[in-house]
Amino acid sequence: MSKKVYDIAVLKGDGIGPEVVEEALVVLQAIGTPRFNFTEYPCGAGCYLDCGDPLPDSTVEACRTADAVLLGAMGLPDIRWKDGTEMRPQIDLRIILDLYAGVRPIYLYNRDHSPLRGLDAGAIDFVILRENVEGLFASMNGGIELRREVAVDSMVITRSGTERIVRYAFELAVQRARSPMRVTCVDKANVFKSMAFFRSVYDQVAGDFPDVERDYAYVDALSMYLVQRPKDYDVLVAENMYGDIISDLAAGLVGGLGMAPSGDIGPDAAVFQPSHGTAPDIAGKGLANPVAMILSAALMLKWLGDREDDGDAVQGAARIENAVQFIVSQAGAGTPDIGGTMTTSELGKAIVEVL
Repeated sequence: MSKKVYDIAVLKGDGIGPEVVEEALVVLQAIGTPRFNFTEYPCGAGCYLDCGDPLPDSTVEACRTADAVLLGAMGLPDIRWKDGTEMRPQIDLRIILDLYAGVRPIYLYNRDHSPLRGLDAGAIDFVILRENVEGLFASMNGGIELRREVAVDSMVITRSGTERIVRYAFELAVQRARSPMRVTCVDKANVFKSMAFFRSVYDQVAGDFPDVERDYAYVDALSMYLVQRPKDYDVLVAENMYGDIISDLAAGLVGGLGMAPSGDIGPDAAVFQPSHGTAPDIAGKGLANPVAMILSAALMLKWLGDREDDGDAVQGAARIENAVQFIVSQAGAGTPDIGGTMTTSELGKAIVEVL
């Protein structure tokens, strides 16, 4: 039994964030080992209303020193900065902590969840690697607006930033050990110099992994390929904005954002959160799907287990994934977004009972 006790910073956030985080915490406690100390910290649009800052320095420091961070969802559409943009502390946190690798697993748990015909459970199984701190998002706090006539945001691609996300993608493909192992470079290299540069760095890194197939797709064409033949993909690596867009498209193939977990991982810290937003229109109604948050907690366990050589954490992650699969593979199980009749807490409880 693991003797490690992990300190987890909990940022519940806004909208449905607190509801789904609560279910994830109950699931983590139910696995028994490893053990956790959960400490909640303020963050989000509601935090801004309370203290004037959506991401207080004390919360950042807690995230920096914790073993990992669980984050619900941040931001509300009616609480914005003066320039009209929403508050996005989760994105600010990625940049502050250098969480460069956005890991977005896409897995079909139930054939009834997909709008595509003829795909059994497990037929869709790939991971999107989104470069998290560069690309178009690098202009997030530095875009230019002139005389309310012209606005400019720049695409920023660096060699070191691209090298490390591409290397992460190839190493992940080796770890997944699919047949064949394949990494798809998602870009627009036929039009943009920044993307041609991204592809050239991809090719350089790919040379270190001769057993992994190289694959290429322009991002617009990929949007079609993912719908036509999602079974062809293993690991995909993309610039920040492209990765953001195709992650949502891919989630739609397996039941929506409520089934899409994610991890934002850096050299010294990691944040795990569902891919969905705050959905304030359903907050407090028991309609939110907690699966993406629960699977994000499993991703956290797997990351901690690999990092700390903790077999119990790795096993705990697998147990959670298996429990989720057992429940949502049943006809009619789940919240309304995936065709079920369960409430948020009922679905969480069902997963705990399997554990």
